[in-house]
Amino acid sequence: MSLAGRIGLFGGTFNPVHIGHLRVAEEALRQFALREVLFIPTGQPPHREVADGVPGELRYEMVKLAISGNPGLSVSRVELDRPGPAYTVDTIALLKQEHPEGVAYIVGADIFSQIEIWHDWQRLLTLCPFIVAPRPGVDLAVFRKPPFDRAEIHFLEMEPIALSSTEVRRRYRLGLPTKGLVPAAVDRFIREHGLYGARKTSPLE
Repeated sequence: MSLAGRIGLFGGTFNPVHIGHLRVAEEALRQFALREVLFIPTGQPPHREVADGVPGELRYEMVKLAISGNPGLSVSRVELDRPGPAYTVDTIALLKQEHPEGVAYIVGADIFSQIEIWHDWQRLLTLCPFIVAPRPGVDLAVFRKPPFDRAEIHFLEMEPIALSSTEVRRRYRLGLPTKGLVPAAVDRFIREHGLYGARKTSPLE
């Protein structure tokens, strides 16, 4: 089935958003002729706390900075404004109603391979097509076996992206170089707010 004209839903904590996220979004937009890719920062993940306690509002602002000037990318507050844990299955169901042209969910292979710990995962697999981004160490053949045989899955043709938000946070915390890992505007935001243990700077520095 063609995904052309659909809205790509890209959920995550984005803590922080980095160039790997942008590359996945841009490739999904291009390879599947999506109408738009909608970043969906989560407020309260159901399975874990947000590392370093960075509030959803700040992560939302970082995504806004990261996608500024890219007309194919946008950001949604749908999970930030909903109280309680944010379940992907509920978000997709809601956005399917808002976008009759159809949606597809963009997800990394590492996260998707753990589908059985997701809330209401049996229903989730049948809600919409999935666009899966390769990740180091994850054999995509796993997605051709149960329970993934009940889902419509499309694979991004790209080199696996090894960069993770965990590594980005580690580098800020230890004062290691971060150039090229996050967009420049996001780097300034992190340093101005002293996030992830980065030395706090003034906007003029």
